[in-house]
Amino acid sequence: MKTLVVVSHPNIEESIVNKRWIEELKKYPELFTVHEIYKAYPTKIIDVAKEQALIEAHQCLVLQFPLYWFNCTHLLKKWLDDLFTYGWAYGSTGNKLVNKKVGLAVSAGIKCEDFSKEGRYLYTLEEILRPFEITMNYVKAAYQNLFVFYGAEYPENLVPASLNKSAIDYIHYLTKLSTLN
Repeated sequence: MKTLVVVSHPNIEESIVNKRWIEELKKYPELFTVHEIYKAYPTKIIDVAKEQALIEAHQCLVLQFPLYWFNCTHLLKKWLDDLFTYGWAYGSTGNKLVNKKVGLAVSAGIKCEDFSKEGRYLYTLEEILRPFEITMNYVKAAYQNLFVFYGAEYPENLVPASLNKSAIDYIHYLTKLSTLN
């Protein structure tokens, strides 16, 4: 089965990193389903049953987003809140995410060294995004390591060679994710 990549970027046409990742993902339609939720739901009214069925039809789930105020985008948060319901994601009959591999692919404007105990923000990105890990543990999904592009607000990091390497590394991350037991 394929990996579902849920892309949540409010302005993908202006994006550099996320747009490049999508271009690379679309080269492998047999491996990845790219689902851009801002395009699918411009009114922000989510078809919960359709989205839950889409998740169920895939082996792995990856949430791809730019870091916004040290969190995900608004629509991705709403998507999670709407879909991860009692009886589907958790509770006595909520088992649809049990053992499903779930990962995050994040583009961060800030440099990696700023995400450390000694850095500008005093926490690692893994620590900042810990609520995702806790949520996935709560629904008994198999949370995976992050894939991150750091320094997206620095032009020297956005040269074609860096973007291409990141896109290829992203494909390797996703391929490894789908083959892990």
